[in-house]
Amino acid sequence: MKKIIAFAGSNSKNSINKQLATYASGLVIDAEVDILDLNDFKLPLFGVDLEKQLGGQPENAHKFLNRIKESDGIVLSLAEHNGAYATVFKNLLDWMSRIESKTFFGKPMLLMATSTGGRGGKSVLSIAQNRFPYHNANIVDVFSLPLFNDNFSSGKISNEELNEELKSKVKAFQEAL
Repeated sequence: MKKIIAFAGSNSKNSINKQLATYASGLVIDAEVDILDLNDFKLPLFGVDLEKQLGGQPENAHKFLNRIKESDGIVLSLAEHNGAYATVFKNLLDWMSRIESKTFFGKPMLLMATSTGGRGGKSVLSIAQNRFPYHNANIVDVFSLPLFNDNFSSGKISNEELNEELKSKVKAFQEAL
């Protein structure tokens, strides 16, 4: 059985991106899914001076990186803050990349974003699609869910057309595992 991790690039306790990542990962057949929460991997704000003071990287950066390393695939839904990654995700990526620059280890990734707006996090997806390959991300497919409050309810996508689109992307992801 394949083991996948799913998480949101957010530390919101009610993250809409975590809801999307949870739903999408639940569509993967015959996989053990580990839903991660960035709140369980608290990290100080990255800085080279702090890294020197600590004598390396914090334990939680190593723990998260190991979860990626031990997985067969990644389902990630990025929160968009001012058109870019949420600070908590960027900070995690910065710390992990000091341990291993190829942070995603070539693992198949379903990359997603959602927002309450009509663009559904497309700006952050564009940034990630351009940046993640430098960190050895194997982005199998990308999905954007616009207007979260209108298109997601009761733990799933309520818009049938968008739901079918996600299912086809999950299938492509599963085939890459």
